[in-house]
Amino acid sequence: MILLTGSSGFLGKAILAEMGTLQVKTLSRTYGDYQVNLQSEVPHFKEQFELVIHAAGKAHSVPRTEREKQDFFDVNVAGTANLLKGLENSGLPKSFIFISSVSVYGKEAGIQINENTSLLATDAYGKSKIAAETLVQDWCDQNKVICTILRLPLLAGPNPPGNLKSMIKGIGSGYYFNIAGGKAKKSIVLADDVAKILPAVAKVGGVFNLTDRYHPNFSELSKLIAGQLDKSTPLNIPLWLAKLMAYAGNVIGSKSPIDIKKLNKMISELTFNDDKAVATLGWNPRPVLQSFKIKS
Repeated sequence: MILLTGSSGFLGKAILAEMGTLQVKTLSRTYGDYQVNLQSEVPHFKEQFELVIHAAGKAHSVPRTEREKQDFFDVNVAGTANLLKGLENSGLPKSFIFISSVSVYGKEAGIQINENTSLLATDAYGKSKIAAETLVQDWCDQNKVICTILRLPLLAGPNPPGNLKSMIKGIGSGYYFNIAGGKAKKSIVLADDVAKILPAVAKVGGVFNLTDRYHPNFSELSKLIAGQLDKSTPLNIPLWLAKLMAYAGNVIGSKSPIDIKKLNKMISELTFNDDKAVATLGWNPRPVLQSFKIKS
């Protein structure tokens, strides 16, 4: 028996579809076999699970207040703690997979960052994921449960969330543009490929980055998306003009489509190394540029 949390989320739906005929119990706030608000409730399970996949969590938002920052810890840390308490009451699983993020490294630029890199996140989301990773690893060690941490970059698949959703919306509306040729590479991975590797990684345990191993740049991604939307290839603006717009954006505030922080992210290469997953798990993902469909 498998327990999947966050089953109504983007990755959760992909995992649930991949599980097929396996016996899976689902948990989310408003959908599934267990409808539980983990940040404030300890779930009461009716059965013992062999594998738990913890994909529930808070992401895809920029906190503007201290309360919004605390929400990340309430959901990602306190919610994980409540899940673990519930599992202690129902019987310990054999394996536990925690869906984490490359945000734990705290990097805005870097090439082929691997799992041995220090966890230096300073933002609320990254720090909450570090705390949750530590909580899960300690709990698994104490209870002799096989522990897996998957640190994921941008997720791709039909109707994706987050930055990829914003990019698709921008291209569809005609206000997205590449900067300095859009040459900065970013790690990305198909949600379906993550889902497919879970049975193998559950048996082994460990900490793994997962990417599509190609790391497309902004120009390649935007061209692919524009083609699927029957839109023209996004325009390119020179770096000097983008900087002027970004400085103006800092003055305008949150209503501006670009500021210095956003600009730096768009022109900085940020890729992650998943050689460990290849060697240990036989990880063989599909290149996103060949398989990504923005609509289901």
